[in-house]
Amino acid sequence: MHAIDVVEIVGALTILVAFAAAQAGKLQQRTITYQLLNLLGSGVLATIAAMQLSWGFLLLEGSWAVISLLGLRSLLRRKQPN
Repeated sequence: MHAIDVVEIVGALTILVAFAAAQAGKLQQRTITYQLLNLLGSGVLATIAAMQLSWGFLLLEGSWAVISLLGLRSLLRRKQPN
């Protein structure tokens, strides 16, 4: 197993932990924690996909990262006082 494989597994586990916790009712999807876990995991996987020229995987994980970033931004804007 190479170092990149370990990083890829950690990225996947990050997303899966968030998803499993949400499905189990332990973590709400509209929270900063959920969005950050998804952003970090998908960002790692998108980077690896780009390095390996895996276009389908890059599309999936890149989109996931952008959507998570938008969700995080929305949550952070709501927390700011007007």
